[in-house]
Amino acid sequence: MTRRSRRAVALLAGAACLLNITISASAEPAGSWPSLLGPPEALAPEVSAAIERVWTAPTLRRRVHAPSARVPLEVYRAFLDTPDVTAAAARFLKLASYGIQVLDDDRYEADHGDGARGFSQVLQRNPRRRVIFSKGEHTGPILGTVRGYALTVLELEPRGDSVDAALTAYIYVDDRVAAGVARLLTTSLGALADRKLTEGLRTTAAVAEWAVDPSGSFCEWLAREPFAAGRRDRIVAVLPSCARTGLPRAARDPGSRHEVHIRARAARAE
Repeated sequence: MTRRSRRAVALLAGAACLLNITISASAEPAGSWPSLLGPPEALAPEVSAAIERVWTAPTLRRRVHAPSARVPLEVYRAFLDTPDVTAAAARFLKLASYGIQVLDDDRYEADHGDGARGFSQVLQRNPRRRVIFSKGEHTGPILGTVRGYALTVLELEPRGDSVDAALTAYIYVDDRVAAGVARLLTTSLGALADRKLTEGLRTTAAVAEWAVDPSGSFCEWLAREPFAAGRRDRIVAVLPSCARTGLPRAARDPGSRHEVHIRARAARAE
């Protein structure tokens, strides 16, 4: 495949930008608003307008299945809901290079470092479904900067000790030429496009499987990383083996040299 084709496929993924992190809308769009969401007035006006556009006139609609994750459902959900932790672990494992900045529990930004960046908001969260709105842009030498939106419904199905994930993505590319390229590539290279769409789910599965590995190396890594306590707690809650090693050393051992140093600095400040 030529460099131009590869970049165009990257654009397709960039339009749905935060599917890297992260659907039961299996029918064709009907009406001006997806019935699985609440009233549009509950969302910011710009988000509602973008969802209406992507729902009524999608450039692409794809339903794909990701490979099964060999972890319990609650573990898989924990990593879906902490995309910053998942991204950091993926960088450590050299599975991906993107970064995530958390804005609040439901909103986050991503930078892929290759000209693609975007924003995602979780609109609906229940035990077996996530509905996510994303907007992103991709800048490249061929098409310049192209912007797009995506509405993604992620469905989770536990099967014994594994989790199957299927997503339906409605994607709107806000550029006529880029939209045509995306449609053409999806028709001729559908399998490659689907692989790009499931890339984030495959990364999440790999990180979750590392987390449950009996070696305990994930817990050691988690203990070293400077995550906010609330983010770390979400992971530790589903991984009891990390309950002790999942805390910074000062929190595990009040008498540690690090904690004594902190107390001494506080005393001097007083």
